This record gives sequence, C-alpha cells and structure tokens, in this order.
Amino acid sequence: MDSDTRPSGAAEAGSRWCHWHKGPSSTATYVRSVERQSGPPLALYACDPCRDQRDLSPAIGRVEV
Repeated sequence: MDSDTRPSGAAEAGSRWCHWHKGPSSTATYVRSVERQSGPPLALYACDPCRDQRDLSPAIGRVEV
C-alpha cells in the first residue's frame, strides 16, 4: 500500500486523513499537492494541530470535496 494514501475504512464519516500525523481528523484541510510518477497529483491534508506545529497554511482556491 502507498504510505501517502488513506487506509480503507480508517476514517470515520465526516473526517479526512491528516498526512502529517497519519490519522483521521475532522479538522483536516487541503494544504498542497505532490506530483507522482504515474497518476494524478496527490492532495495532502493537514489537521489544525499539525498545521499549527508545522506552520502550514490551507491552500487557496481549492474546493473541498
């Protein structure tokens, strides 16, 4: 399994995967994308505590799905 993807069934309804602490979070928002060798870019999400600790800002112009 790709270490940057969310394991199936790991997050509860209404939550997203935080790619920094590698767990589900209801406060995770999109912060950036990374290019991959194949396939579309990977969207990375970070929760409030991880964004504060790592000085990450939510990306502007992305619609949350």
